[in-house]
Amino acid sequence: MQKIRDFLQREQVDKATLLTVIVAALGYFVDIFDLLMFSIVRVQSLKGIGVPEDQILETGIFLINTQMAGLLVGGIVWGIWGDKLGRISVLFGSILLYSVANIANGFVHSVDMYALFRFIAGVGLAGELGAGVTLASELFPRAWRGLGTTFIASIGVLGAVFAAFVAEMTDWRTAYIIGGVMGLALLLLRINVRESGLYEKMAKGAQNVSRGNFLMLLTNGKLFVRYLAVILVGAPLWGIVGLFITFTPEFARDFGMSEIPKAGTAVLACYAGLFVGDALSGILSQLLRSRRKAVALCLIFMSASIAAYVLAPHETLFEYYSLCFLMGVGAGYWAMFVQMGAEQFGTNIRATAATSIPNMVRGFIIPMSGAFHFLIPYTGVTMAGVTVLAVMISLAFASLLVLRETFHEDLDYVEI
Repeated sequence: MQKIRDFLQREQVDKATLLTVIVAALGYFVDIFDLLMFSIVRVQSLKGIGVPEDQILETGIFLINTQMAGLLVGGIVWGIWGDKLGRISVLFGSILLYSVANIANGFVHSVDMYALFRFIAGVGLAGELGAGVTLASELFPRAWRGLGTTFIASIGVLGAVFAAFVAEMTDWRTAYIIGGVMGLALLLLRINVRESGLYEKMAKGAQNVSRGNFLMLLTNGKLFVRYLAVILVGAPLWGIVGLFITFTPEFARDFGMSEIPKAGTAVLACYAGLFVGDALSGILSQLLRSRRKAVALCLIFMSASIAAYVLAPHETLFEYYSLCFLMGVGAGYWAMFVQMGAEQFGTNIRATAATSIPNMVRGFIIPMSGAFHFLIPYTGVTMAGVTVLAVMISLAFASLLVLRETFHEDLDYVEI
């Protein structure tokens, strides 16, 4: 323990910084718990409110897209908020909104009400990760900031594992309520969270600099290319979760499995893999001293894991869940992708970019699921999913070539 304390003192990581990162990690844990709950209880909950069996897939896609639309809106709103009013305020506001919405989801009795509260929950969920990563990036020393993000992401993805466990032990309504209550409880831990020094310096000293200007990301050619490239780098990993994992029953039937695996267990297996992958990508980034190389290696492994998912035998549930775990490992560059998003932009629009980018990626499930649904009658479920992911992985590799390496970059600057 003394060696750890000596290291932290030498690297100028104080207790307030550590507390902030720990609280951000716990917030992301609850965020992922609530975000993935619908994927886990989709079939059970839709049957519970009276959706016919033959409409579960179509209704499920509609509700996922509604939740993702909320994430898109929230990603922009909370990002602008974070650059104008501070990173800490986002951590408080976002968790309060999605906690209340998830409790409300435990009491719905119609698809319309389900959709409304999934949209509101999506808006709230959008702020958690971006604000946490922005804080970690700005508080940690330059050489170690990637490890702060890795810690947040690694702890956070375990929320999906806990969500699967809770859904298995309780009914779907209780599971939603538990997620909301956890979020409200976490508010108490955020009282002593520390604001970013870079943000405070920028807010006091750069009075004429535009803060939280989302349009700057769209109208400035260089910033837009960078912004779009980061989004495309991250899109494939959400395709894994949003297609292959969420629609586990449909893929299993297409594989001809006699025993249909549960989506909740598939989420658990995938996110256990994501936990491993996030840790490995963070370590790889430190060893290679490169974000881009670490993400490229993850994309290669992801491609191999998808090939295994399609071509390997699916005779037992253990084999199926093992393949979900491998895809999770391949998709485990979430931490490095979000870190890249924070590091590519100046302090005055960093929260706007870092908060909106992961939610734009999540929102990409709307066109991906639309293409998936469109292709099914022509190619079947499996090839429809593979085709969509193949296109997205190709775009991700191309986008990596556009982005600059930011491992050693000083983040104390603004965009004009």
